[in-house]
Order: sequence, then C-alpha cells, then structure tokens
Amino acid sequence: MPVTAPQSDIIQLPAGLPATTLILGGARSGKSRHAEALITALPAPWIYLATGRAFDTEMQERIAHHRVSRAEGWQTVEEPLAVADVLRAHATRPVLLDCLTLWLTNLLLEERHIPDATQALLAALAERRAPTVLVGNEVGLGIVPEHKLARQFRDEAGLLHQRLAAQVGKVLFIAAGLPLVLKESPPA
Repeated sequence: MPVTAPQSDIIQLPAGLPATTLILGGARSGKSRHAEALITALPAPWIYLATGRAFDTEMQERIAHHRVSRAEGWQTVEEPLAVADVLRAHATRPVLLDCLTLWLTNLLLEERHIPDATQALLAALAERRAPTVLVGNEVGLGIVPEHKLARQFRDEAGLLHQRLAAQVGKVLFIAAGLPLVLKESPPA
C-alpha cells in the first residue's frame, strides 16, 4: 500500500506527483536537480532536508556550493540522523530529503539499528500531509565491495530502497539526467 496521508489534509499536488516520490540513480546522474524541480513546482516555501556531514574540506565545499545554488524559497534543515523527526515537524510543507544513502552512512557510523530507523522513516512518511521527494544513490549495480563495511552499506542501501519503493507512489531512476519511471501508482 503506498504511503499516503488523509485525503482531506493533502495539499494540491501537481499532475503526476504522488504524496511520496523516490528518486534513485548513480553519482552525478541528475537526481537532486530532478528532485528540486519536482518540489519547486509546488508553492514555496520548501524544506530541503540535508543529511550530509562535512568530514573534510572537500565535503564542506560541496555543502556550501549546494546551499548557495538553491533557489529562493528553500529552508534548509541539516539533520544527519533524525530525518523522521524533521519530516513530522514539517508535515504540511513540501520536503526534499537528500540523501538517503548519506543518512544510511550516518546511521552505520553511529551504529544505529537500521531496521528501526527505516520503520521510523516509513511511519513519518505515512503521517505527512505534503509531498515528499526522497533521493538515494543506487550503489548495487557495480562490483562487490572489497571491505565488510562497504558490503554492509551496499546491502543496507538496497534493502532500504526496496522497502521505500514498495511503499511510495512513484519511483524514478535517473541516468544522464533522464528520468526512467520504475513505478507509478495511479492517483487515489
């Protein structure tokens, strides 16, 4: 059953945008740009839920670049772990969560229980009354990683994406900036 909110509380969605959309793809595939376009088709203000952490100078520069390149109307909430809480706190505003795989990395580094965190995310999505777009890196298309933690990450990311894809209304795969629809539930 797709993640939905009570019909009376859902804001007017643009044609083809369900309550929750999952966007997957490789690095620099155009996932975030496509996700931002979906959210900014709605009336502002929008929430940009950023999960990245700046562990080094290069990542600090990436985060700074993303902040300044966002259009007027975005409110950035930087939260590496408690994404379900942020989704609930902004239940009536469109949210772009970027990115699921950085969130998963943070959970692994903090040795959090991934199934519980995933369930909390799914529950928060079901409670929302505004559209949500989730972005994640598809990492399972390459070679088997050499190290145990990298294999665990790859496996957990695949399981997370499967659980979300089973619940959300729309799933897109982005390659070379082009969206491929993997799932599209008919409007309720």
